This record gives sequence, structure tokens and C-alpha cells, in this order.
Amino acid sequence: MRILFMGTSEFAVPALKELIAHKFELIGVVTQPDRPSGRGKRLTPSPVKGVATAHTIPVYQPEKARNPDFVRTLKRLTPDVIVVAAFGQILPQTILDIPSCGTINLHPSLLPKYRGAAPIQWALINGETETGVTLMLLDAGEDTGDIISADRVPIRNKDTAFTVTRQLAQLGANQLVRCLSNMPVGEPPSAIPQNDAEATHAPRLTKEIGRIDWNQPAITIHNLVRGTAIWPGAYTFFREKLRLKIMRCQPLPQKLTRRPGTLEIAERQKLLVATAEGTLQLLEIQPATKKSMEAHDFINGYQLQTGEFFNY
Repeated sequence: MRILFMGTSEFAVPALKELIAHKFELIGVVTQPDRPSGRGKRLTPSPVKGVATAHTIPVYQPEKARNPDFVRTLKRLTPDVIVVAAFGQILPQTILDIPSCGTINLHPSLLPKYRGAAPIQWALINGETETGVTLMLLDAGEDTGDIISADRVPIRNKDTAFTVTRQLAQLGANQLVRCLSNMPVGEPPSAIPQNDAEATHAPRLTKEIGRIDWNQPAITIHNLVRGTAIWPGAYTFFREKLRLKIMRCQPLPQKLTRRPGTLEIAERQKLLVATAEGTLQLLEIQPATKKSMEAHDFINGYQLQTGEFFNY
């Protein structure tokens, strides 16, 4: 079976590595063009390109996959199946029609829940206790294709977007290998339609989503911190203009009799913040332009006083 792999981010790397390890016939890898990165803005290849290059797999980097010249290139490759994992572009029907066995997509949610660009982040922000990876046959809609299979995992209280992404990436890679190993020769895998009535949406995050509203319950803010950990981060403002990113925190049942957003320095230099419901203990904080620091270092470095507050 001739497989064309399309992926870009770290999430796609385990799937590509598993295909290589299991000696599937990879005829090429399609990934996003090298992008400027870091302080020097040097052109940096995607994580997927790095793996493909290390294994001498041909790499294609179209600026737009729907470009007619690139579509013709894919047709000449004659893939039996296309595998897509966090590629970063919507594929047109002209590409979906190329492989005889269909285009298989790894989506990090339990479809039809959390269709869209940020399913892991929104599952955490919304306080879900379970998530998973769905393999589906890609169609022209946004994550609306027929479901091949789905694997579930619990979301733990200590999980963040980082840990869930790593877990689901490997889970999806293993699921993909099982699917391809059991596919009938020359035929698409069997799949069932999604129930559109159960669909929810997971749109791309914006910077504003990370801004903390201290009038929310402590558990809601805690979930925001977990869900935005990769980007943009959950942030607030202190002493009017200092932007602070909350890196780690934990909700407490106790209630501070102060207006939401007010700080209290408890015994052993615990940094507590009043919320609309419950109290949030801040464990790790990153002031703008500085390295992340433990709460007690933040208290000492900025000479915090009980009664100060976060702006929101």
C-alpha cells in the first residue's frame, strides 16, 4: 500500500515514526514550508520534515496544498491512501479524490465532539474528564467525515495541553498502525457516519481567550490555565501594567472574603487569589520578559502584600 503522509506539528511525529518503524511504504511526506522561528527569525523546518529527512523520505512543502500544480504532483505519486495528522491546511476535494482507499485523518477528540482546530485545548478549558483520538475518512467538511475508530483516555486533574497532546499523539499513532494493517487490499476502511446532532465546535484559540476573569470560579480559571498552556497562556495584569502568565495553580475549596482578584499571602508564603467561587493557589508565575518562577520567589521579588489585586 502506497502511503502519502501529510503533517506538520509535533502531534504528527509519532504517527510518522510508527509508519516508518512498521515498514509501511511511504512514498512522500507533505508538510508546511519552513517558517521563521526564534529571536533570530531563522527559517526552521517543521518537526515532521525533520523526521522525514532523517529517513530520506521525499518531502513536499507547498505554500498552498490546493495549488493546481501541486495537486497534479500528488496525482503523479498515485498514493493508495493519504494519512493526515495536524497538517495545518484544509484539503480540497481535488486532493481527497486522489487516493483509491481514501484519506485518513487523526483527530484528537472523540468526534463529533470538538470539531475544529483546537480540540485538546477546549476539552481542558471546558473541564472534560475524558478525551481521545478518532480516525476518520476525511471529507470536504470540518471534521465531519465517517468514523473508522476511536480510542478513549481519561483527563487527569494535573493534565495540561502539553501532556494530553503527547498522550493522544502516541495513542493516535498506534491506532493508525492497527487501521492500516487491517485494511482490505484496495479498499477504504469501514466507517460509520457521525451524529451531527452531538457535534460541538473547537475553534482556533486567540490571545484574548487566555485573559483571566477573576469573577469566574477557581476551577474554571484552573481549567483555563491547563487548556491554554501551549498557547496563548492564561494571563492577568498586576499593578496596572505588569502582565503575568499563570503557569501552574490549584483550586482550593476555602473562600476568601475579599473581592475576586484580591491576593492573600498565607502561611509558608502560599499565594492565594480570591475568585467568585473558591480560592486559587498560584504555584508558578511568569512575569512578562522574565523567566518563570515559583510563587514564593514572586512574593519576595515583588514584595507582595496581602490586599493587592490583579487587574481584569
